[in-house]
Amino acid sequence: MIKKFLVAGLLLTATAGTYAQDVNKLIVQEDVGKIIKTLSADDMQGRGSFTPGIDKAAKFIEGEFKKAGLKPLTGEKDFRQSFSVIRSTPVSIQVNINGKPVITENAFAMAGASFKWTAASGAEVVTLAAGQDFRTEYRKYMASDKNMLILVDPSFADIFGRLRGRAMGGNVSLKVDSAKSLVFVLGKFDNTSNYEVNYEVKNEPAPLFNVAGMIKGKTKPEEYVVFSGHYDHLGIIKPTDKDSIANGADDDASGTTAVIALAKYYKKLNNNARTLIFVAFTAEEIGGYGSQYFSNKVDPDKTVAMFNIEMIGKASKFGTNSAFITGYERSDFGTILQKNLEGTAFKFHPDPYPEQQLFYRSDNATLARHGVPAHTISTDQIDIDKLYHTVKDEYSSLDVNNITSTIRAIALSSRSIVAGKDTPTRIPKMDD
Repeated sequence: MIKKFLVAGLLLTATAGTYAQDVNKLIVQEDVGKIIKTLSADDMQGRGSFTPGIDKAAKFIEGEFKKAGLKPLTGEKDFRQSFSVIRSTPVSIQVNINGKPVITENAFAMAGASFKWTAASGAEVVTLAAGQDFRTEYRKYMASDKNMLILVDPSFADIFGRLRGRAMGGNVSLKVDSAKSLVFVLGKFDNTSNYEVNYEVKNEPAPLFNVAGMIKGKTKPEEYVVFSGHYDHLGIIKPTDKDSIANGADDDASGTTAVIALAKYYKKLNNNARTLIFVAFTAEEIGGYGSQYFSNKVDPDKTVAMFNIEMIGKASKFGTNSAFITGYERSDFGTILQKNLEGTAFKFHPDPYPEQQLFYRSDNATLARHGVPAHTISTDQIDIDKLYHTVKDEYSSLDVNNITSTIRAIALSSRSIVAGKDTPTRIPKMDD
């Protein structure tokens, strides 16, 4: 364990020495362990959105920000950045094709408003045939701006059932979108010239809140550097071995812990040129609504960089003293970070899992679409991680030493950006 700890203290050049001594003293493993253990405890109930557990987690994070000496974001009265989303709950769906009713279990809709269709309504009728790539076609439907009646071949019954289960459980959106509705029907149909769909949904507002604080910049207060992670998780899920709490210790109590630890570190140094924003996002697991809201409130043209931190609970595939950066090739963010780590054992690598499209799947994506060099730092071996999104993602599965080393590396590597000496290149407009 001692050897792994060398990242920020012993393998150093003279130039890096003073910074590393500071980071070792100011980011302490005992404190890191205490924070993540609290956030991933059973009494947080898995930090599911809209639950008492996530409110309890938010209060804890608020308390840590207050103790650290952070201030609320400009325009906010406290550390909660509150907003509402629309929770849409299906009430009923009735589908008739050529005068024959489709059984309820073979139909579902994805829509933000109630509607009634007939063949004259102009919805596009498409067939998802056997042998097609379901995920590819599904993404096309979701990206379309058309009303669509999608006839799904019975060979896709399993995935259809899973999607229907999610859809009938309701969905969340930042606003009611009545411009597009998708209706999925399982079965084979020779003729669809005559159809009727009657869908009813109940919409109601539901409160959510990011937890965010800031340290105002000393010489460049109008330039922002964001440190972020999401504090929500799945909540209570289907039991495994009599355990139903998805604690989310790695995903993403580890990243949230990093945000808190970095806030404490930079407040103690209190020499940041640029304004630092520390934000724990809500609702990442149900659609990234916290980061979407935040991104619409912060000026992207003034946002110099975003360090989004997700799943740093265990050693990466490159071994200890290493992490990877999503979208490494999209800006010189990673190059700057690595330059600041010269003389240490720590190494940042490009994302080794491009097929997973991780750059698009975390809270960095919304600001990145605005051109901000917004990247996610992670150590998770996502291709073989058997604890991901299970009840086994608990504190006992973590390597707190790895978490501490990674947080220290982020602190060291971010220093020239925080000091206003380095400005990462902007990210080109993203194509989904």
